[in-house]
Amino acid sequence: MSEKVATMGEIMLRLSTPGYSRFVQSQSFDVNYGGGEANVAVALSNYGFDSYFISKLPKHEIGQAAVNSMRRFGVKPDYIVRGGDRVGIYFLETGASQRASKVIYDRAGSSVTTLGKDELDWDNIFKGVKWFHWTGITPALGETVQQSLAAACEAAKKNGAIVSADLNFRAKLWSPQKAQSVMIPLMKYVDVCIANEEDAEKSLGFKAGKTNVESGELDEKGYFIMAKALKEQFNFKAVAITLRESFSASRNGWSALLIDDKDCKEPYRSKRYDIQIVDRVGGGDSFASGLIYGLLKKENTKDALEFAVAASCLKHTIPGDFNLVSIDEVDKLAKGSGSGRVER
Repeated sequence: MSEKVATMGEIMLRLSTPGYSRFVQSQSFDVNYGGGEANVAVALSNYGFDSYFISKLPKHEIGQAAVNSMRRFGVKPDYIVRGGDRVGIYFLETGASQRASKVIYDRAGSSVTTLGKDELDWDNIFKGVKWFHWTGITPALGETVQQSLAAACEAAKKNGAIVSADLNFRAKLWSPQKAQSVMIPLMKYVDVCIANEEDAEKSLGFKAGKTNVESGELDEKGYFIMAKALKEQFNFKAVAITLRESFSASRNGWSALLIDDKDCKEPYRSKRYDIQIVDRVGGGDSFASGLIYGLLKKENTKDALEFAVAASCLKHTIPGDFNLVSIDEVDKLAKGSGSGRVER
Protein backbone atom coordinates (compact mmCIF):
# COMPACT_ATOMS: atom_id res chain seq x y z
CA MET A 1 0.00 0.00 0.00
CA SER A 2 1.32 3.45 -0.96
CA GLU A 3 2.27 5.94 1.71
CA LYS A 4 -0.22 8.77 2.19
CA VAL A 5 0.96 12.36 1.71
CA ALA A 6 -0.99 15.62 1.74
CA THR A 7 -0.49 19.22 0.67
CA MET A 8 -2.65 22.29 1.28
CA GLY A 9 -3.00 25.44 -0.79
CA GLU A 10 -4.51 27.10 -3.85
CA ILE A 11 -4.67 25.77 -7.38
CA MET A 12 -5.02 28.50 -9.98
CA LEU A 13 -5.98 28.86 -13.62
CA ARG A 14 -2.80 29.67 -15.54
CA LEU A 15 -3.19 31.69 -18.74
CA SER A 16 0.14 31.95 -20.53
CA THR A 17 1.05 33.64 -23.78
CA PRO A 18 1.96 31.21 -26.58
CA GLY A 19 5.68 30.65 -26.93
CA TYR A 20 7.57 33.79 -26.00
CA SER A 21 4.84 36.25 -27.04
CA ARG A 22 4.27 39.39 -24.99
CA PHE A 23 0.96 40.13 -23.29
CA VAL A 24 0.32 43.10 -25.58
CA GLN A 25 0.70 41.04 -28.76
CA SER A 26 -1.04 37.78 -27.84
CA GLN A 27 -4.41 36.94 -29.37
CA SER A 28 -4.92 33.83 -27.21
CA PHE A 29 -3.66 32.12 -24.07
CA ASP A 30 -2.55 28.58 -23.34
CA VAL A 31 -4.59 27.10 -20.47
CA ASN A 32 -3.05 25.13 -17.60
CA TYR A 33 -3.65 24.80 -13.87
CA GLY A 34 -1.09 25.01 -11.11
CA GLY A 35 -0.02 26.38 -7.76
CA GLY A 36 2.68 25.69 -5.20
CA GLU A 37 1.18 22.86 -3.18
CA ALA A 38 -0.86 21.50 -6.09
CA ASN A 39 2.37 21.12 -8.08
CA VAL A 40 3.93 19.18 -5.19
CA ALA A 41 0.88 16.94 -4.90
CA VAL A 42 1.02 16.04 -8.59
CA ALA A 43 4.74 15.24 -8.48
CA LEU A 44 4.34 13.07 -5.37
CA SER A 45 1.49 11.19 -7.03
CA ASN A 46 3.74 10.71 -10.04
CA TYR A 47 6.40 9.26 -7.72
CA GLY A 48 3.92 6.63 -6.50
CA PHE A 49 2.54 8.15 -3.30
CA ASP A 50 -1.12 8.20 -2.26
CA SER A 51 -1.35 11.97 -2.77
CA TYR A 52 -4.11 14.25 -1.42
CA PHE A 53 -4.66 17.96 -2.02
CA ILE A 54 -6.50 20.11 0.56
CA SER A 55 -8.16 23.20 -0.89
CA LYS A 56 -11.44 24.88 -1.81
CA LEU A 57 -12.83 25.45 -5.30
CA PRO A 58 -16.16 26.69 -6.66
CA LYS A 59 -18.79 24.26 -7.88
CA HIS A 60 -18.94 25.68 -11.41
CA GLU A 61 -17.23 24.25 -14.48
CA ILE A 62 -13.92 26.13 -14.08
CA GLY A 63 -13.66 24.82 -10.54
CA GLN A 64 -14.37 21.33 -11.84
CA ALA A 65 -11.73 21.73 -14.52
CA ALA A 66 -9.20 22.55 -11.80
CA VAL A 67 -10.22 19.43 -9.86
CA ASN A 68 -9.98 17.37 -13.04
CA SER A 69 -6.46 18.67 -13.69
CA MET A 70 -5.39 17.12 -10.38
CA ARG A 71 -7.29 13.87 -10.85
CA ARG A 72 -5.71 13.45 -14.28
CA PHE A 73 -2.36 12.90 -12.58
CA GLY A 74 -3.66 10.72 -9.77
CA VAL A 75 -4.11 13.29 -6.99
CA LYS A 76 -7.09 12.45 -4.79
CA PRO A 77 -9.63 15.32 -4.45
CA ASP A 78 -11.38 13.96 -1.32
CA TYR A 79 -10.38 17.01 0.75
CA ILE A 80 -11.19 19.71 -1.79
CA VAL A 81 -14.18 21.62 -0.38
CA ARG A 82 -16.59 22.91 -3.04
CA GLY A 83 -17.86 26.42 -2.57
CA GLY A 84 -17.06 30.10 -3.07
CA ASP A 85 -17.29 32.03 -6.31
CA ARG A 86 -14.04 31.95 -8.25
CA VAL A 87 -10.83 30.22 -9.19
CA GLY A 88 -7.74 32.40 -8.83
CA ILE A 89 -6.01 33.29 -12.10
CA TYR A 90 -2.47 34.13 -13.01
CA PHE A 91 -1.23 35.38 -16.35
CA LEU A 92 2.26 34.40 -17.49
CA GLU A 93 4.49 35.98 -20.12
CA THR A 94 7.56 33.79 -20.63
CA GLY A 95 10.77 35.78 -20.93
CA ALA A 96 13.85 34.99 -22.96
CA SER A 97 17.50 36.01 -22.80
CA GLN A 98 17.66 39.41 -21.07
CA ARG A 99 13.84 39.90 -21.02
CA ALA A 100 12.43 38.62 -17.75
CA SER A 101 9.26 36.58 -17.41
CA LYS A 102 6.25 38.44 -16.01
CA VAL A 103 3.37 37.26 -13.84
CA ILE A 104 0.12 39.15 -13.26
CA TYR A 105 -2.21 37.84 -10.54
CA ASP A 106 -6.00 38.02 -10.51
CA ARG A 107 -6.72 36.00 -7.39
CA ALA A 108 -8.47 38.31 -4.91
CA GLY A 109 -11.54 36.69 -3.38
CA SER A 110 -10.82 33.21 -4.71
CA SER A 111 -12.60 30.30 -3.07
CA VAL A 112 -9.62 29.09 -1.06
CA THR A 113 -9.52 32.39 0.86
CA THR A 114 -12.86 31.37 2.42
CA LEU A 115 -11.71 27.90 3.54
CA GLY A 116 -12.74 27.92 7.20
CA LYS A 117 -11.10 25.65 9.75
CA ASP A 118 -14.47 24.05 10.58
CA GLU A 119 -15.15 22.96 6.99
CA LEU A 120 -12.93 19.87 7.24
CA ASP A 121 -12.35 17.10 9.77
CA TRP A 122 -8.63 17.64 10.26
CA ASP A 123 -7.99 14.66 12.53
CA ASN A 124 -9.64 12.33 10.03
CA ILE A 125 -7.68 13.82 7.13
CA PHE A 126 -4.33 13.27 8.81
CA LYS A 127 -4.85 9.72 10.01
CA GLY A 128 -2.11 7.71 8.36
CA VAL A 129 -0.52 10.71 6.62
CA LYS A 130 3.25 10.27 6.41
CA TRP A 131 4.10 13.78 5.19
CA PHE A 132 2.30 17.16 5.06
CA HIS A 133 3.59 20.01 2.90
CA TRP A 134 2.57 23.66 2.66
CA THR A 135 4.13 26.91 1.39
CA GLY A 136 4.23 30.52 2.55
CA ILE A 137 1.81 31.42 -0.23
CA THR A 138 -1.10 29.81 1.60
CA PRO A 139 -1.06 31.86 4.85
CA ALA A 140 -0.46 34.98 2.74
CA LEU A 141 -4.00 34.56 1.37
CA GLY A 142 -5.64 35.87 4.55
CA GLU A 143 -6.58 35.23 8.16
CA THR A 144 -9.24 32.61 7.41
CA VAL A 145 -6.72 30.45 5.57
CA GLN A 146 -4.11 31.08 8.27
CA GLN A 147 -6.46 29.60 10.88
CA SER A 148 -7.17 26.57 8.69
CA LEU A 149 -3.48 26.01 8.03
CA ALA A 150 -2.71 26.15 11.75
CA ALA A 151 -5.43 23.57 12.36
CA ALA A 152 -3.97 21.37 9.63
CA CYS A 153 -0.47 21.63 11.09
CA GLU A 154 -1.73 20.77 14.59
CA ALA A 155 -3.58 17.71 13.29
CA ALA A 156 -0.60 16.64 11.21
CA LYS A 157 1.75 16.75 14.20
CA LYS A 158 -0.83 15.06 16.45
CA ASN A 159 -1.05 12.18 13.98
CA GLY A 160 2.71 11.81 13.57
CA ALA A 161 3.20 13.32 10.11
CA ILE A 162 6.43 14.97 9.04
CA VAL A 163 5.69 18.63 8.18
CA SER A 164 7.59 20.59 5.53
CA ALA A 165 7.22 24.24 4.60
CA ASP A 166 8.59 26.02 1.55
CA LEU A 167 8.79 29.64 2.73
CA ASN A 168 7.90 31.02 -0.75
CA PHE A 169 7.62 34.76 0.06
CA ARG A 170 5.38 36.68 -2.38
CA ALA A 171 5.73 40.46 -2.23
CA LYS A 172 2.46 40.94 -4.14
CA LEU A 173 0.56 39.19 -1.33
CA TRP A 174 2.05 40.63 1.87
CA SER A 175 4.87 42.66 3.42
CA PRO A 176 7.94 41.17 5.12
CA GLN A 177 6.66 42.49 8.47
CA LYS A 178 3.28 40.79 8.06
CA ALA A 179 4.89 37.63 6.73
CA GLN A 180 7.22 37.33 9.71
CA SER A 181 4.39 37.92 12.20
CA VAL A 182 2.51 34.94 10.72
CA MET A 183 5.28 32.64 9.52
CA ILE A 184 7.53 32.63 12.59
CA PRO A 185 4.81 31.23 14.91
CA LEU A 186 4.02 28.52 12.34
CA MET A 187 7.62 27.30 12.35
CA LYS A 188 7.02 25.37 15.59
CA TYR A 189 5.15 22.78 13.51
CA VAL A 190 7.81 22.46 10.80
CA ASP A 191 10.35 19.62 10.58
CA VAL A 192 11.80 20.40 7.14
CA CYS A 193 12.25 24.01 6.02
CA ILE A 194 12.82 24.82 2.33
CA ALA A 195 13.87 28.31 1.25
CA ASN A 196 15.93 30.51 -1.01
CA GLU A 197 17.86 33.64 -0.04
CA GLU A 198 14.89 36.03 -0.39
CA ASP A 199 12.42 33.72 1.35
CA ALA A 200 14.60 33.34 4.44
CA GLU A 201 15.21 37.06 4.71
CA LYS A 202 11.65 38.28 4.04
CA SER A 203 9.73 35.50 5.83
CA LEU A 204 11.99 34.81 8.82
CA GLY A 205 14.41 37.74 8.96
CA PHE A 206 17.60 35.87 7.95
CA LYS A 207 20.16 37.26 5.47
CA ALA A 208 22.32 35.08 3.19
CA GLY A 209 25.74 36.70 3.48
CA LYS A 210 26.89 38.77 0.49
CA THR A 211 25.02 36.88 -2.21
CA ASN A 212 23.72 38.87 -5.17
CA VAL A 213 21.40 36.50 -7.03
CA GLU A 214 20.98 38.86 -9.99
CA SER A 215 24.74 39.00 -10.62
CA GLY A 216 24.95 35.21 -10.59
CA GLU A 217 27.39 35.34 -7.69
CA LEU A 218 26.79 33.08 -4.70
CA ASP A 219 28.36 33.49 -1.28
CA GLU A 220 28.39 29.77 -0.46
CA LYS A 221 29.78 30.33 3.04
CA GLY A 222 26.98 32.81 3.75
CA TYR A 223 24.37 30.23 2.77
CA PHE A 224 26.01 27.61 4.98
CA ILE A 225 25.89 30.01 7.93
CA MET A 226 22.25 30.88 7.22
CA ALA A 227 21.20 27.22 6.95
CA LYS A 228 22.88 26.36 10.26
CA ALA A 229 21.35 29.43 11.94
CA LEU A 230 17.86 28.59 10.66
CA LYS A 231 18.15 25.01 11.88
CA GLU A 232 19.37 26.07 15.30
CA GLN A 233 16.88 28.92 15.76
CA PHE A 234 13.77 26.89 14.91
CA ASN A 235 14.97 23.39 15.82
CA PHE A 236 14.27 22.08 12.31
CA LYS A 237 15.23 18.50 11.55
CA ALA A 238 16.43 19.62 8.11
CA VAL A 239 16.94 22.85 6.17
CA ALA A 240 17.26 22.93 2.38
CA ILE A 241 18.32 26.08 0.53
CA THR A 242 17.93 26.32 -3.25
CA LEU A 243 20.72 28.20 -5.03
CA ARG A 244 19.70 29.86 -8.28
CA GLU A 245 22.22 31.82 -10.35
CA SER A 246 20.22 33.96 -12.78
CA PHE A 247 22.45 34.71 -15.76
CA SER A 248 19.43 35.48 -17.94
CA ALA A 249 15.77 34.48 -18.31
CA SER A 250 16.95 31.59 -20.49
CA ARG A 251 19.95 30.34 -18.53
CA ASN A 252 20.32 29.66 -14.80
CA GLY A 253 22.76 27.86 -12.61
CA TRP A 254 20.91 25.52 -10.24
CA SER A 255 22.01 23.68 -7.11
CA ALA A 256 21.01 23.40 -3.45
CA LEU A 257 22.36 22.68 -0.01
CA LEU A 258 21.05 20.60 2.87
CA ILE A 259 21.77 20.38 6.57
CA ASP A 260 20.00 17.76 8.68
CA ASP A 261 20.28 15.49 11.71
CA LYS A 262 21.35 12.43 9.72
CA ASP A 263 23.95 12.50 6.93
CA CYS A 264 24.43 16.25 6.44
CA LYS A 265 25.29 17.47 9.93
CA GLU A 266 27.40 20.07 8.18
CA PRO A 267 25.88 21.79 5.11
CA TYR A 268 26.24 19.71 1.96
CA ARG A 269 26.01 21.32 -1.48
CA SER A 270 24.66 19.33 -4.41
CA LYS A 271 25.88 18.96 -7.94
CA ARG A 272 25.35 22.17 -9.95
CA TYR A 273 23.40 22.21 -13.23
CA ASP A 274 23.61 24.79 -16.02
CA ILE A 275 19.99 24.95 -17.22
CA GLN A 276 18.60 26.20 -20.52
CA ILE A 277 15.08 27.13 -19.41
CA VAL A 278 11.82 26.22 -21.11
CA ASP A 279 9.54 27.06 -18.15
CA ARG A 280 10.85 27.89 -14.68
CA VAL A 281 7.41 28.18 -13.02
CA GLY A 282 7.11 25.35 -10.52
CA GLY A 283 10.88 24.89 -10.30
CA GLY A 284 10.90 25.32 -6.53
CA ASP A 285 7.89 23.04 -6.11
CA SER A 286 9.61 20.32 -8.12
CA PHE A 287 12.60 20.64 -5.79
CA ALA A 288 10.34 20.36 -2.72
CA SER A 289 8.55 17.27 -4.04
CA GLY A 290 11.84 15.69 -5.05
CA LEU A 291 13.24 16.33 -1.58
CA ILE A 292 10.16 14.81 0.08
CA TYR A 293 10.50 11.72 -2.11
CA GLY A 294 14.20 11.51 -1.41
CA LEU A 295 13.93 11.91 2.35
CA LEU A 296 11.26 9.21 2.48
CA LYS A 297 12.81 6.76 0.02
CA LYS A 298 16.57 7.28 -0.25
CA GLU A 299 18.93 5.70 2.25
CA ASN A 300 21.20 8.75 2.41
CA THR A 301 20.04 12.36 2.76
CA LYS A 302 22.80 13.49 0.39
CA ASP A 303 21.19 11.26 -2.24
CA ALA A 304 17.83 12.80 -1.34
CA LEU A 305 19.18 16.28 -2.09
CA GLU A 306 20.74 15.16 -5.37
CA PHE A 307 17.40 13.64 -6.42
CA ALA A 308 15.59 16.90 -5.57
CA VAL A 309 17.99 19.09 -7.55
CA ALA A 310 17.95 16.74 -10.55
CA ALA A 311 14.12 16.60 -10.49
CA SER A 312 13.93 20.37 -10.46
CA CYS A 313 16.50 20.66 -13.23
CA LEU A 314 14.29 18.49 -15.43
CA LYS A 315 11.17 20.49 -14.54
CA HIS A 316 12.74 23.60 -16.05
CA THR A 317 12.48 21.84 -19.43
CA ILE A 318 8.73 21.11 -19.19
CA PRO A 319 5.97 23.63 -20.08
CA GLY A 320 3.32 24.11 -17.40
CA ASP A 321 3.45 24.03 -13.61
CA PHE A 322 3.58 20.26 -13.09
CA ASN A 323 6.79 18.18 -13.03
CA LEU A 324 5.93 15.20 -15.21
CA VAL A 325 9.08 13.11 -14.89
CA SER A 326 9.67 9.57 -13.75
CA ILE A 327 11.81 8.39 -10.86
CA ASP A 328 14.09 6.60 -13.36
CA GLU A 329 14.61 9.79 -15.38
CA VAL A 330 15.56 11.74 -12.26
CA ASP A 331 17.86 9.01 -10.96
CA LYS A 332 19.60 8.80 -14.33
CA LEU A 333 20.32 12.54 -14.32
CA ALA A 334 21.37 12.57 -10.67
CA LYS A 335 23.86 9.79 -11.43
CA GLY A 336 25.43 11.74 -14.26
CA SER A 337 23.50 11.25 -17.51
CA GLY A 338 22.71 14.81 -18.57
CA SER A 339 23.67 14.76 -22.25
CA GLY A 340 20.11 15.03 -23.54
CA ARG A 341 20.77 12.44 -26.25
CA VAL A 342 17.74 10.78 -27.82
CA GLU A 343 16.79 7.56 -26.01
CA ARG A 344 15.96 4.82 -28.52
